[in-house]
Amino acid sequence: MELTRTVLLNMLMISWIVITIVLVALVVYRATLSSREDDQIFIDAAEQHHYQEQVAIIAQLTRLTKPIIALSVLSGALLLASASVWIYSGFMSF
Repeated sequence: MELTRTVLLNMLMISWIVITIVLVALVVYRATLSSREDDQIFIDAAEQHHYQEQVAIIAQLTRLTKPIIALSVLSGALLLASASVWIYSGFMSF
């Protein structure tokens, strides 16, 4: 029985690490995108391409919001589950 809890804890921690690494990569990517975003744009007709670039950046930032939230929740749930299994294993070893 102790072996199954150890395997379960290892699997939970490995999956938490993978999910958290993906989450950190998405957050870093979002930060680099948002650094290229301008707060205010004053454009004439000759610089319309700059406006299109900003629209594309904003669209990418918007698309990244839901996966970041989902991965954050999943990462928190996996960490909570790992802590629960670890505490349960500790109580059962008394």
